[in-house]
Amino acid sequence: MGIYQKKLEEMALRAPDLALTVVVPPFWHGAEGKTVLEHSHTRGYRLEVQPVAFNGAFHTHFYPRLRETISKERPDLIHIDEEPYNFATYHANRLAHRYGARSLWFSWQNLHRGYPPPFSWMESYNLRHTDHGLVGSHTAAQVWRSKGYEGPLTVIPQFGVDPDSFHPPPIRETRSPVHVAYIGRLVPEKGVDLFLHALNQLENPWQATILGSGPAEPALREQVAALGLVGRVTFTPWLPSAEMPAFYRKIDVLVLPSRSRPNWTEQFGRVLIEAMACGLAVVGAQSGEIPHVIGDAGLTFPEDDVEALVQVLDKLIRAPELRHILGERGRSRVLQQFTQTQVADATLDVYRQVCDERAI
Repeated sequence: MGIYQKKLEEMALRAPDLALTVVVPPFWHGAEGKTVLEHSHTRGYRLEVQPVAFNGAFHTHFYPRLRETISKERPDLIHIDEEPYNFATYHANRLAHRYGARSLWFSWQNLHRGYPPPFSWMESYNLRHTDHGLVGSHTAAQVWRSKGYEGPLTVIPQFGVDPDSFHPPPIRETRSPVHVAYIGRLVPEKGVDLFLHALNQLENPWQATILGSGPAEPALREQVAALGLVGRVTFTPWLPSAEMPAFYRKIDVLVLPSRSRPNWTEQFGRVLIEAMACGLAVVGAQSGEIPHVIGDAGLTFPEDDVEALVQVLDKLIRAPELRHILGERGRSRVLQQFTQTQVADATLDVYRQVCDERAI
């Protein structure tokens, strides 16, 4: 996604001694469908587009031409933005050791899960043969320590927000009805059905947008019809990443009503920091990392509690001054913790640490 490339551009521009090559696929077949590579922020580094074997297979995909790139570039460090239990990580890590490069991986995994062979074997190798681990949250750090990783470990969100692109409108109008939105995958664990039930119980004027796609969309559309919300709830497909800041500036409240599952809990919720950067009031379930991301810059409610969500939304719809206060807090929190520049600097610090250790 083009907006995520800003971190790479920041890294390249802030470190003149860094020669950065980024290997990406031309597209990815994910749960949301086919996501095509965007080109938005590509200054200062080389973006190398390579085919991916088993595209869309999270655990088994890999880059067949990666060995050619590594043998040609002879990098000092290979940063593998993949989970330690995936074949792509194992493949890149083995190549790193073959060509004398240091390596590090990135993980969002915040549940302690075991995997059958061969994934458990690959995970074991990647925990024992890497120079640094990056994780997106403190709960992810706890998971990898409990799974036996003993090396250096740093908590850095994978991507931040560009506050120059994601910013509030010059004047935030007090709209009526208040515009409430959900952005994300349309799957049961995201709790969009809960969101619709809560909207149905609100008495004050509102309109809502559900932006995203996924297998739960037909059931959610049926729910909207059954609740009599047609005309008040709009379904919108994914927008190009460059168009998202303008969308955020058209809404008043963002809701992320995720619910935990035995095999999943919210890992971060990056739509929250995008919305906060745009000065929006945000609401999130007390699921996974959501409360830690929001802090005091928004409102939270217990997972799967429709009545609690109704109360929170009613409070925000009735109080434009509260929405304004939370929006200002959110913007300030993003500027302090979650910008692309901060993530880029923290990542560069890890690179220097790993390469300095190599020189000793």
